[in-house]
Amino acid sequence: MSEPIALVDSHCHLAEPDFDADREAVLARAAAAGVTTLVCVGATGPVESNFRAVALAGRQAPVAIVATVGIHPHDASSGDDAAFATLTRLAASPGIVAVGETGLDFHYDRSPRAVQRAAFARTVALARAVGRPLVVHVREAHAEAAAILAAEGAAAVGGVIHCFTGDRDDARRYLDLGFSVSVAGIVTFKNAEALRDAVRTVPLDRLLVETDAPYLAPVPHRGRRNEPAHVRLVAEAVATVRGVPLATVAAATTANARRLFALGG
Repeated sequence: MSEPIALVDSHCHLAEPDFDADREAVLARAAAAGVTTLVCVGATGPVESNFRAVALAGRQAPVAIVATVGIHPHDASSGDDAAFATLTRLAASPGIVAVGETGLDFHYDRSPRAVQRAAFARTVALARAVGRPLVVHVREAHAEAAAILAAEGAAAVGGVIHCFTGDRDDARRYLDLGFSVSVAGIVTFKNAEALRDAVRTVPLDRLLVETDAPYLAPVPHRGRRNEPAHVRLVAEAVATVRGVPLATVAAATTANARRLFALGG
């Protein structure tokens, strides 16, 4: 690896079964690519899906692992009182740095929209109660998601819009609420010019990078399993879009992730 840099993969799903066969090798490749910390997001199904991420939180070598807990909008229908009681308990576990992912997905509508809205609002309230930032998933619902964040007082804890796919106006909505914007491998896709335009306008101190692994591998790995090492490719693409050195993007996004998730260092 040519240029020595430090990176944080601010959103990946390393606990998923996709990595069971070679998780240690994946972590070794991440370390070789300059990844020092990864944020393992637990919300990939009903609340029980978080247990795997909680179990990984606290690892330090070869990459430090912290985790988040939440109920994905796809599974908002499973968010009953018992699920939220479990989520509240998990949010107090060692190594848990944020609540989420939560939010709205009006593309797939795997849970009814009214149910998604209610679960999202309830999760914002939980984040405020436990004093953790939010990790927010939004697809085809930017105006409504920003309105819920504003109405529920999410600015009190802040957070990040993960795998941002909107345009510069959508980004401004979240920035005005004090949120950060995280960029994934989509920034390398040919049809993502509106996203690249938005990336040029987001202040450098509000920008994060992520893989969302095992999903959304960047070019030239598109269509294959993604992994945290590829966050370097995302950072390189962001640097190209913004016309700055890779080291500038790496230093800024790492500092931003450490500040948002209170990682220290």
